[in-house]
Amino acid sequence: MPVRSMTRRILTGGLVALALAGPALAQSISGSYRAEGRNPDGTAYSGTVQITERGGAVAMTWSIAGQSYQGTGERNGDVIIVNWGDTYPVVYVRMPSGELHGTWANGAALERLIP
Repeated sequence: MPVRSMTRRILTGGLVALALAGPALAQSISGSYRAEGRNPDGTAYSGTVQITERGGAVAMTWSIAGQSYQGTGERNGDVIIVNWGDTYPVVYVRMPSGELHGTWANGAALERLIP
């Protein structure tokens, strides 16, 4: 088989594999999560979070210490940015485990969302 033909087949096979893998990489983050976090002053908090994702748009509702917070944002791959009424958004990274690890208050606070 000529080298050019073999190269073309390898490239075509690789592109097909990437196309098939794409949906797995873009797994939805919609669902219920347990929240564990640290406030900017270092105190711990916990609660629940409900996430709805549609076409890259994300809506979140946090229930923390008897209070409810809502935010909207967008997802770009494994990075989720959500504006929730504070000066700075929450920025999450989706981990291979499905957890979302985030920071808020301009990096002074941390949050982990566990599906």
